[in-house]
Amino acid sequence: MTLRAHDHGPEELCEAGLELYARALREGHVPAADADALPCLVDAGLLHPDVEDAHLLRPAAPAGALHRMLRTVDEDIAHRRRQGARLAEAFEPLLVLAAPDTDPADTAGIRMLRGLERINVAISEAMADSGEILAIQPYSRGNEAAQAASLARDQALLDRGGRIRTLYQHTQRHMPMITSRYELLDGDVEARTLDEVTERLLIIDRHVAFIPANKDRTLALEVRHPALLDYFLIIFDRFWRLATPMYPEVAQRPSLNGITPRQRAIAALLVEGHTDAAIADRLGMNVRTARLHIAKLAATLGSESRAQLGYLIGESGILKQEEISE
Repeated sequence: MTLRAHDHGPEELCEAGLELYARALREGHVPAADADALPCLVDAGLLHPDVEDAHLLRPAAPAGALHRMLRTVDEDIAHRRRQGARLAEAFEPLLVLAAPDTDPADTAGIRMLRGLERINVAISEAMADSGEILAIQPYSRGNEAAQAASLARDQALLDRGGRIRTLYQHTQRHMPMITSRYELLDGDVEARTLDEVTERLLIIDRHVAFIPANKDRTLALEVRHPALLDYFLIIFDRFWRLATPMYPEVAQRPSLNGITPRQRAIAALLVEGHTDAAIADRLGMNVRTARLHIAKLAATLGSESRAQLGYLIGESGILKQEEISE
């Protein structure tokens, strides 16, 4: 059997790879030569050499392989989150340098926008003839007037044949304000979700981006610097590939050993020493909901105290050891 070479990594299994893996499960082994054009199977640990015959490959157990690959995805998300934090830290001295009465030099590709009205005008002007929007939208209640204006602006872009891709947190998947938005929009629009996302990011036509410059978002940076735009695009692309589809096709996230994806995200923050309030803020939920998930996690693992819960999380194997030690 001759298989066509492919160029994807082990975190994305191709159809040919899945077919060969299924065959190995049915038959107990496959010839090593059949996997030469499918390195993703060996790289992902789905196939491994037979200890008695080097010309054969035997399949790993699907449950264990899935668990291991999902932990790799979680590790990648944590790595990107740390990258986002370092980017925010790098911008901090730039914000301090911005004089109250002047904007940073436009020639540097960064402009400070002050006030919600001016920010919205700048975004509307940038979107006037645009054809693509890439957005990261963390949890925000917003207001009806702002939502209506945003909806009209987005629909105008879609009517021009443009496309919109948006990343939200998992806690926003069933919010009426979000779900109703996608019931009203008509065109090439998609949305995906992650446990945690960066601060708000809006990239228009890949040549201008808007990011908040303070906590209440009354200050924003308009970024046209090519190097920064490339960085934003890489971050968005990596997050998008790791995210779970929300619209137009909803994907259910699998539970492992009785631990839900939401509980695994909370467990990762618990072992880092975060308080209930900090965990709720990071994951876009209220403190009461966070505590309810923590109680369910403790009950599943058989924990009777907060200290014991951290120990049991480590012993359970639901997180990678490297992440726990951090």
